[in-house]
Amino acid sequence: MALRKIVLKNDDVLRKKCKPVEKFDEKLGILLDDMAETMYNAKGVGLAGPQVGVLRRIAVVDVGEGLLELINPEIVKFKGTQRDVEGCLSCPNEWGYVVRPNEIIVKGQDRTGKYFQLKLKDFFARAVCHELDHLDGKLFIDIADEMVDPKDLKD
Repeated sequence: MALRKIVLKNDDVLRKKCKPVEKFDEKLGILLDDMAETMYNAKGVGLAGPQVGVLRRIAVVDVGEGLLELINPEIVKFKGTQRDVEGCLSCPNEWGYVVRPNEIIVKGQDRTGKYFQLKLKDFFARAVCHELDHLDGKLFIDIADEMVDPKDLKD
């Protein structure tokens, strides 16, 4: 495993739509492992392909319930809303309120290509929605309805 460089918000790669993953091979497994290590090292809860310069539909998320690897993910159903403060490893020291679904059903594939579907809610749903936005070239700062001064955040 290796740490990858996290791309920052001014890099054009973050504004591009990602292509589906088609090859489920050792190279993909290495990328997933590297992304997880990079996310944990940066003390984040999610990381998407474009954030490490890879324009593929791939993300990793861990909100404290174990690592979730998402390949070719798609939200198939959502309900409710929640509004909370978000940050992003590609936008250091920037925080803002974003409205997201409170519950989602996401389908995707694992590292072997096997399909799965999960029902997620609350912070877990928020984190997955945030990462899936990256796969379509969107950053949270594009959809935040109010930015927050970092010194106003509670620990």
